Amino acid sequence: MKLAVFDFDSTLMNGETIDILAQEFGLGDEVKKITEEAMSGRLDFFESLIQRVSLLKGMEHKKVVDICKELPLMPGAYEIVTELKKMNYKVVCFSGGFRVGTSPAKEKLGLDADFSNILHEKDGILTGLVGGDMMFGYSKGDMIRRLQGLLKISKADTLVCGDGANDLSMFKEADTRVAFCAKEVLKKEANIVVDTKDLTKILEYIK
Repeated sequence: MKLAVFDFDSTLMNGETIDILAQEFGLGDEVKKITEEAMSGRLDFFESLIQRVSLLKGMEHKKVVDICKELPLMPGAYEIVTELKKMNYKVVCFSGGFRVGTSPAKEKLGLDADFSNILHEKDGILTGLVGGDMMFGYSKGDMIRRLQGLLKISKADTLVCGDGANDLSMFKEADTRVAFCAKEVLKKEANIVVDTKDLTKILEYIK
């Protein structure tokens, strides 16, 4: 058995969930700037997450759910998951984003698990608070080590794929490290670089 862990936003999904939600709320540009700073490694991930989610306070939870059901998947997402499963990989999604987005994608793609954060809501309205599995810059590395221990899978049999600075911690735990349409800070730590928005390009390197 092997393990493949994919980031969600701008990796399995073609865009950033929080940017898409903020656009609906008329705060797209403001949130996008913070996202860019965080993904480039210039801003602490936890601080950026708290800051961005606070701007969504007052948004109707049902609207968030409806938007997240229709998030656009990255070209090649279905194919890469199918092919990796044929190669005996467990395929998992880690996201500093939100379960309201990763869970529908998990069902569509047939992923084995998704680990992400929860947007807190009260009386059907977002409170601007967030909690969950992926709150910090080190969270993905921490979770991948737990999964490797649980599944008895080595670093040598682990593939990771992401695009931003908050993927660095999981890159340290895998021998196959894919930077997908990624920021320079992540490309430096990768041994596979794909600059085309097509996840099937990864297969050229791992067959």
